[in-house]
Formats: sequence, C-alpha cells, structure tokens
Amino acid sequence: MARAMKVAIVDDEQDMRQSISQWLALSGFDTEAFGSAEDALKVIGPDFPGVVVSDIKMPGMDGMTFLKRLLSMDSSMPVIMITGHGDVPMAVEAMRLGAYDFLEKPFNPDRMTELAKRATQTRKLTLDNRALRRELSDGTVLMRKLIGSSGVMERLREDILDLGQADGHVLIDGETGTGKTLVAHALHAVGPRAGRKFVSISCAAYAEDALATRLFGPTEEGTGLPLVEEARGGTLCLEDVEALSQGLQARLLTFINDQGMPAETRIIAICNEHAPEKTVEDSLRPDLFYRLAALKITLPPLRTRGEDILTLFTRLTEQFAEEYGCAAPQLTAQEAAQLLQAPWPGNVRQLVNVAERAVLQNRRGTGSIASLLMADDDSPQPAITTEGKPLKEYVDAFERMLIDNTMRRHKGSIVAVMEELCLPRRTLNEKMAKYGLSRADYV
Repeated sequence: MARAMKVAIVDDEQDMRQSISQWLALSGFDTEAFGSAEDALKVIGPDFPGVVVSDIKMPGMDGMTFLKRLLSMDSSMPVIMITGHGDVPMAVEAMRLGAYDFLEKPFNPDRMTELAKRATQTRKLTLDNRALRRELSDGTVLMRKLIGSSGVMERLREDILDLGQADGHVLIDGETGTGKTLVAHALHAVGPRAGRKFVSISCAAYAEDALATRLFGPTEEGTGLPLVEEARGGTLCLEDVEALSQGLQARLLTFINDQGMPAETRIIAICNEHAPEKTVEDSLRPDLFYRLAALKITLPPLRTRGEDILTLFTRLTEQFAEEYGCAAPQLTAQEAAQLLQAPWPGNVRQLVNVAERAVLQNRRGTGSIASLLMADDDSPQPAITTEGKPLKEYVDAFERMLIDNTMRRHKGSIVAVMEELCLPRRTLNEKMAKYGLSRADYV
C-alpha cells in the first residue's frame, strides 16, 4: 500500500504533542513527536517526506527560529504553527516568513486534520515534482526507464548513448505512445550538456504568431526570455515539429545555420506525424529536414518488442497495485498470449492504461484481459495481430515472465522459487541463463 505521509509534531508540552499525535494517527497520518526543535532538526532534512506542526513558544529554540531553520533548509516545506491566545501577531509574522498556516489554541481537532491533509497533499506534489526533475537530469535513471531486453530495445539504448555523446541535432520519430519525450530527455541527460538547461515546447499547442513569439521573441516584459535564448548552451526540444509553418521552419533553419558548428544549442525535434503514407520528411522543408535528421532515432512500436510486453505489463501492474493498495493480477498463459498478440496501436501509453484497468478490475474480482483489449480496439475484430508467431515464442515469453515474477516476489530466494515452480535447481539455473535472468538483480 502507498505509504502515509509523515507529520512531525514539535511541542515542549508532552500532553499537547501526544494528543495531536494520537488524533492525527487516527486520521491516517504517520506521526512522530519531538519535545524540542533541536531534537526535530536531528531527523528532519531537506527532503523530509511530510509536514511539520510546531508550537511557537518553546524553551531553547523557539518556533520562529525553528521555522526559519526549516525554510532555509527547504523553502517549500509546509510548517503549521500553533499559537497561544494573544499570539496571533506572531503567527501572522510566521506566515509572512513562509509558514503554511497557523492554529490558535484551543483549536478544533478536525481543523487540524483538514490543514494536515492539505499540507501533505502540497508536500507530496512538491516532492513528486522534485523527484521528476532529478530523474529527468539523471541519465542512469532515465535509461533504466527504457525497460526491455528485446533486440530493438538493446539497440535503442545503444543509439541513445552514442547520439547523446554526439553534438549534432537529432530527429526522433515513431508511433504515438512509444516514449519519444522520454528518449529526448535521455539524450540530453547522457550527453555533455546534461548539467545545462533542457527546454521543451509543443509546436502544435500554439497558434503561429504565439509560437513565433515564444520561440524567437520579442517577449513581453516580465514574461521571460524567448526559448532559443532560454535554452542557449543546452537543449531545445521541439515536440510536434511537423506542426511548424513554412515561415517558422525558415526562421528555425536560420537560427540553426547562424549557430555554426559545433552548435551552441542542440535541437532535438520530435515528430508525431502519423497520417497514412505521410512522414516527417513530407512535412518539413528539405533543407530543415536534413539539418535535423543528420542524427535520427526511430522508436520501435510495442508490438515488435516481443516478451518486453509481458515485462512492462508486470512492472506496471505491480506499481498500480501498490498505489491502489491491492494485489496485482497474475496472468494465465492464455492472457499472456493475448497481450503478446495484441496490435497495441497506442503502444506503451496504451499498455499503461490496460495495466491500470487490469489492477482495478482484479480488485473488484471481475473482467478479463481480453475484455480490456477489446475495449481498446476500435475494430469489430478481436484485438490480435495478423502476424502469426511460432508457438515456442509464446511459451518462452510466458516462461520467462513466470520465473521473473517469482524471483522478484521471493527477492531472489532460489529455494523458494524452486518450490513454487516445482523445478530442480539445475533446470532453474539453465532457464535463468537462457532468459538472461540473474539472481543478483532480485536480492
């Protein structure tokens, strides 16, 4: 189940901190009480996964000094101050300094719960955004997100590492939902510009005049730099590059040519053009296309990735099961074959939706994988591919998934896996070697 957010309660009066702690614990919070600000600071750090409730008047370090210390450590940490009667001016000053809110004694416990809920929601959003920013600047983390052991994924990771180190502009192509934005971030994060800005814009989200201003300026006073200036020295990512008008394509080409070689700002262009029999080359003027496509990556569609489909589905259902506080569905051989045969027009994005709904329907004890795939298919025909595959491919993919799932569930315990799957040790070792599975990855 998802872990409850923490609430640190700081008050020199034992009865007060115990009563607050008990009340918030009954409301579902993970509480920890401290008798002084000094003790609390030994535990609370910049990424403290929760909020702080503190009295203002305390011996030693008082609440105002404590608030300043917390906010100097992490300016976005929500701190709820508790004041005595007549201390409202001090509470107002605390709010001016950056406190989240304050409560005046005696306070309504329900009001405390309401404030704590809002503060923890704010804190969770802050920490999630912070973690996302870290992930998007960490090439190792991003490369781990490109899950899959299929040949096409191995080649994709190699291409990212190679092109990331190169300094030319890059064009990313591929069907919708294949992860083109993630690859763009990875290219930036594994290259020499990793510590510099990554600036992204969807060219399809703006009218032509607004897009021209946003990209090249002049911007209105107080609205920031145009993106070509903001990204200077780093990476400018143009999503939906095919939506650029001829006039803006000409301006972009001029910008690229004026930079010379090596380019001061790297352009990563993402194409989302999927009209029948039309490519990005048909949408861009030839001179711009060849400047952008000097380095090109085409992402593989999910239907070509074989057993990666089962690996991704399992990881996703486990994540959603933890989020919803329930068990992840266990695939049968028939359901695994249905996932492998599905055409996946929405690719990984569609697989994410199917995995989440599979968890929800498993929690209700109803539905099937086949019904989810049919619901995602616009055609009246069953949601399977027209390309047949040898039976051995389905058997191997399902067998690998079973061993992988069981190893992770037992945290790499070979004995437990042998017992559950009724396999002798030698056979299990042979199959793990065959499928590229290592016990060290599960311990």
